[in-house]
Amino acid sequence: MTGMTSDVRRPLLNRRLAEFGTTIFAEMSALALSTGSINLGQGFPDTDGPEEVREAAVRALRDGRGNQYPPGPGVPELRTAIAAHQKHHYGLSYDPDREVLVTAGATEAIAASLLALVEPGDEVIALEPYYDSYAAGIALAGGTRVPVTLRPHEGRFRLDLDELRDAVTDNTRLLLLNTPHNPTGTVLSREELGEIARLAVERDLLVVTDEVYEHLVFDDAEHVPLASFPGMRERTVTIGSAGKTFSFTGWKVGWITSTPDLVTAVRSAKQFLTYVASGPFQYAVAEALALPDTYFEAFRADLRAKRDVLAAGLTAAGFEVFRPAGTYFVTTDIRPLGESDGFAFCRALPERAGVVAIPNAVFYDHREEGAPFVRFAFCKRTEVLEEAAGRLRAVR
Repeated sequence: MTGMTSDVRRPLLNRRLAEFGTTIFAEMSALALSTGSINLGQGFPDTDGPEEVREAAVRALRDGRGNQYPPGPGVPELRTAIAAHQKHHYGLSYDPDREVLVTAGATEAIAASLLALVEPGDEVIALEPYYDSYAAGIALAGGTRVPVTLRPHEGRFRLDLDELRDAVTDNTRLLLLNTPHNPTGTVLSREELGEIARLAVERDLLVVTDEVYEHLVFDDAEHVPLASFPGMRERTVTIGSAGKTFSFTGWKVGWITSTPDLVTAVRSAKQFLTYVASGPFQYAVAEALALPDTYFEAFRADLRAKRDVLAAGLTAAGFEVFRPAGTYFVTTDIRPLGESDGFAFCRALPERAGVVAIPNAVFYDHREEGAPFVRFAFCKRTEVLEEAAGRLRAVR
């Protein structure tokens, strides 16, 4: 046992990850199980996606396609389908052999992009509140995260473009954007994206855009890829995912589209993470991306109706509700209920009402900014949302 004394003194966990610990999603999902509560915390659907897509995966398994290691960049059928999707929906042209990379979900796409493009000392600007893996990815890369906070104004969370511009320094390497935005449901407008594009070009910044909710925009909102703006294609890594669009979150099929140089850089990091994943599912997602526009329209309409059910229930229960323009999450303010601590509120909510939610403060560096906000997921069956809405009246 000699020679281990110095090792014992050092924490086992990499210091860059010491601040993160167990995710709030694991804690709240465990609480949902132990109390028998309706879980509106973690964002996964409670029904599967299209039957024809599931059958495509079964067919691939039976035909022996993807049961062994698929090609590192992804199977050609999927890369071709991703390129066709970007062209059809947004008019963006990508070479499927050089400008598309398949990943193990969007989470790996984010991690690989940050590990590839960020070095110690680089600053990464992210819109706060942000998906928790952003902070961990920046930390693993040795970067410094610089939050720019979205704040509520006239019923939605808004970006202060002057604050964003002021956050850029000579050390800023990369902007990490998410639109449609989780957890606030904000969809950045064409005008806002245009200003971000001009800033990125002016300051020669790389941009990673998480666009996994691209097909979940409601009412008058529209999703516009940042890569479509002048000067942005050559500096933007765009991330997409099958999980949110087709309701197969367990398949973990994501992707990036970008220039050959940026794709090569991200692939250089990605190959030492999962290397490859989800072989048979890649063939199924290729077929899913070719579904007619009517699928995407019906999917969006279904989620919009579910949003309205939950938003109405939360309003009736006394929450201030920020009706989302995108994603499948509703952010609420608990102060009208006489509450101000989102953590305490969410930990007590299962016993009070039999419902689980997520405190938005976990998505903030400035915890006090997010303290009174709580997120609910509405990607559930309508009858589940109606039951949850009824239960939430108990918190009044």
